[in-house]
Amino acid sequence: MRPVELSPRLLAIAHQVPMGAHFADIGTDHARLPVWLLEHGRIPSAIAADLKEGPLSRARQTAARHDLTERISFRLGDGLTPLGPEEADAVAIAGMGGETIASILGNAPWASGGTCLFYLQPMTSVPDLRRWLWRNGFVIEREELVREDKLYVVITARGGEMAPLTPAEEWCGKQDRDMTSPYRGEYLSMMLSRAERALEGLGCSARLKDQERAKRWRGLVSELKQMKEEWIAWQR
Repeated sequence: MRPVELSPRLLAIAHQVPMGAHFADIGTDHARLPVWLLEHGRIPSAIAADLKEGPLSRARQTAARHDLTERISFRLGDGLTPLGPEEADAVAIAGMGGETIASILGNAPWASGGTCLFYLQPMTSVPDLRRWLWRNGFVIEREELVREDKLYVVITARGGEMAPLTPAEEWCGKQDRDMTSPYRGEYLSMMLSRAERALEGLGCSARLKDQERAKRWRGLVSELKQMKEEWIAWQR
């Protein structure tokens, strides 16, 4: 049996998991991530959890094909509820919307305790997830941009206090001169374009509520432009 292959966004998570970690995969589906980690000797065992029996059955099938059934504990349940606070120190929550990921973390009070690393790969609502994290007792330790069919963000976070993010940082994440991401410039341009389109959509409205929203969007667009100019200057 050939080793399991991972998509670029899951591979970005796999490469971050520490050797010997107590690993759990929430929303595991086919359990490719825990199987890859086991096959590459990075972890001794894993927990694979999913909300529905169908994906969990597929996870068991993947493990069986790779002769790893005895090293994976399969758990049926919602979010982090199948997982005890002391059972994992590295947890992946990938392939869901940012608001869903925030809800999963928020429903587990132990998650913000600071002892567990969370590898988060939101498919949508990334700014909402960043905003929720810093306002709810989490520190964003790292972000990685990954190209698959489009650009995806992998956020590494743990419990702790974090300096407030600016609106632009909520939108695109923090940046510094030492960052080496090959996709950062493209990501900034993409997110700036989205913000400009949103502002344009509000520009024709005479409603007071929309005018107030447009003011906030103008501020965001201005901050994003400054962020992009800063990034371009650093690349020279």
